[in-house]
This record gives sequence, C-alpha cells and structure tokens, in this order.
Amino acid sequence: MATTYKWTGKTLRSGIKSGEITADSKEDVASSLRKQGIIPTSINEKKGLSLNMSFGQKKAKITDKDLVVFTRQFATMFTAGIPIVQGLNIMGSQIENKSFGAVINQVKTDVETGTTLADALKKHPRVFDDLYSNLVAAGEAGGVLDAVLMRLATYIEKAMKLKKKVKGAMIYPAIVISVAVLVVAVIMIFVIPVFSKIFGEMGVPLPAPTRLVIGMSNFLGGLGGLILLVALVATGVGIVNYRKTKGGRKVTDRLLLDMPILGDVLRKVAVSRFTRTLGTLIGSGVPILDSLDICAKSSGNKIIEAVIYDVKKEVASGKTVSEPLMKSPLFPPMVVQMIHVGESTGALDQMLSKIADFYDDEVDNSVSNLTTMLEPLIMVFLGVVIGFIVVALYLPIFKMGEVVGG
Repeated sequence: MATTYKWTGKTLRSGIKSGEITADSKEDVASSLRKQGIIPTSINEKKGLSLNMSFGQKKAKITDKDLVVFTRQFATMFTAGIPIVQGLNIMGSQIENKSFGAVINQVKTDVETGTTLADALKKHPRVFDDLYSNLVAAGEAGGVLDAVLMRLATYIEKAMKLKKKVKGAMIYPAIVISVAVLVVAVIMIFVIPVFSKIFGEMGVPLPAPTRLVIGMSNFLGGLGGLILLVALVATGVGIVNYRKTKGGRKVTDRLLLDMPILGDVLRKVAVSRFTRTLGTLIGSGVPILDSLDICAKSSGNKIIEAVIYDVKKEVASGKTVSEPLMKSPLFPPMVVQMIHVGESTGALDQMLSKIADFYDDEVDNSVSNLTTMLEPLIMVFLGVVIGFIVVALYLPIFKMGEVVGG
C-alpha cells in the first residue's frame, strides 16, 4: 500500500532539496527522485500519518470493482482525446477510495517525469499486477491503449464474477454448518447437564446411548472442551502457516485438486482463469512466453503453476501450446483440442475466450450442483445427531415408565 515519505536530496544546480512523495517503498521513492535528477540523501516514512487519517482509521481496501471503474473511465477519457496525465489527474481527484486516489496521483507524478504509464503502474504491484502492467505496456507499444484498457476492464469484471460465484457457493454451507455446530454445542453444554442431574437424582440405571451423550457433555463442558477448542485453533493456524511455505502450498493445493467434488470445481476455475488470461494477453499483443509466465504467476495454484511453466519451457523450445498441455491430466482433452484448432487457424485468442466463457458456465453449474448436494447432506447430518441426542435422553424416561408400570 502506498505510504507518504519525507525526503532530502541534492541536485547539481539548485543544491539541497526536500519534500514529500507517496510510494510503495523507499526504493520506489529513490528511483523516482533519481529520474528527476535528485540524489537522495535521506528518505523516511512520514510519522503521524495514521493520526491524520481519522485517528488510525484503516485505509480503504482497493477492490476489483474500484479497478474496473478506474480502467473503464480512464479508457473512455483516453478515447475522447484527453491526455494521459490530465486523465490521471481527473481520476485521482474524483475517485472515492482515497487509498486508490493516492496511488493514481503517484502514477500521474511518475508519468509527468517521463516514465511510461506501464512502468509507473509496475511500481504499485499490489494494485496493478503483472497482467495489468504488461497489457498496458503492449497497448502503449501498439498504439491501442484504449482498446487494451477496455479489454482489461472486461477481463477483471469476468474474473470478479467468477470469484463471487465460488465464494457465494461456499457461504451458505459454511453458515449452515456453523449454525449446526453451535446448536449441538449449546445442547451438549447447557441442556444435557440438566437431564444428567435429574437422572442422577432419580437413581435410574442409564442405557449406553445416554451414558455416551452425558459423557460427551461432561467432556465438552469441562476442561476437555477447552482443550478441543485450543487444538482446533492450533490446527487451523498450523494449516495456514504450512500453506505459506513452498512445500506446504504444493501439498495442500494438490489435496484440494484431488478432493471428490470441490476438486472438480477448482479444476474448472483454473481452466477458465488460464484460458481467459492467456487469451487476453495474446489478443493484446503480449509475447506468448511472457503471457505464459504471467498466467503461471496468476494461476492461484502451485500444481497448475508448475504445469504452465512446463508448457512455457516446451513452447520456448519450438512446440505449440497444445502439445505439452496434452500431457497434463488437469486440462481436459476438449480444451487441448480447441487450443490446437485456435493455433492452426491463427485465432488462438478468440478460441481461448470461447473456452473461458464455456468454463465460466460450467463453474456456475458445478457450484449450483454442489450447493444443491450439500443442503440435504447437512440436514441429514444435523437430523441424525440431534435425533440421537433426543432418543438418548428419552430412553431413561421410557425405562422409568416401564418400572412404574410394572
């Protein structure tokens, strides 16, 4: 995220200068100053910045929606003949997200000093990724920046919709499972002890299911419940930290792809992302090897990333994209054949876009089927668990009735 730095430097003509500049790092500040003919002597982060922003209020997160709106509006301005610097100035002043506005203003400052728009965007990798900056570079080189920006906006919109579909599908089951666990926990911790006390006072011999439920209640309501909670939290933290390691990310990504139902959805998402990204890059004039490199970095899965890097090596040795893809089980034969046809006809970018659209629909259908399948499974699980608890609690009552009746 962009930060404000105070700097002091020397110039050959006017001596010592100082000022403030917003950038992602001190290295970016130094680079920007050197381009202006200033030799930096000190660069320090401006103190009290968080106090100036409503007493430590968090900076607004730059979302995909912000990026889409900026890209479309900037493309429209550029098409209308507004110079790049003036367009950036307008966008920086009118955008609602102040953090994004600060980044755009810094990009404008860099462009004013003679930096290309693509190089200025590369200084903010957290906002403008490799895909974005490389497409802009291709647009500047080919004189079709407006068309590339429109294509970028469309790409981000479709990627955002795909992400929302997958996240939306996971939200409902997660909520239902959380509520189910909470209901069972409340019954076990607060309701069962009341029945246990009543049964103890009556001195009725308890059946095995009842003893099991009461034993689990005592475990969860005592020190065992605390130990279980700590163990679950520690396991979650351990998995997160393990995924941060290179080997751990590969293992967990492989496990996710091998999962029975979710793995199929993730493979379809990966195919859609790969084909749309590659199609957008090639169609904008980015070289094929650079395009594959960007696709690998933006794949989101280490296993798929390794496959794409293997494809890049094969293409660098003179093969087509479809040839090495045939060796990978992650890419269906239909996808490989369509890519082969696109290469043969010289319309690879269009064919890749068609594949991406098709797999977007496939992901939508798979996600809907996953949600439909999970609903009854969760309900059955919840019914069985609560039903077992209820039966276990009523068995002593039935037995007591039999004794009284006898």
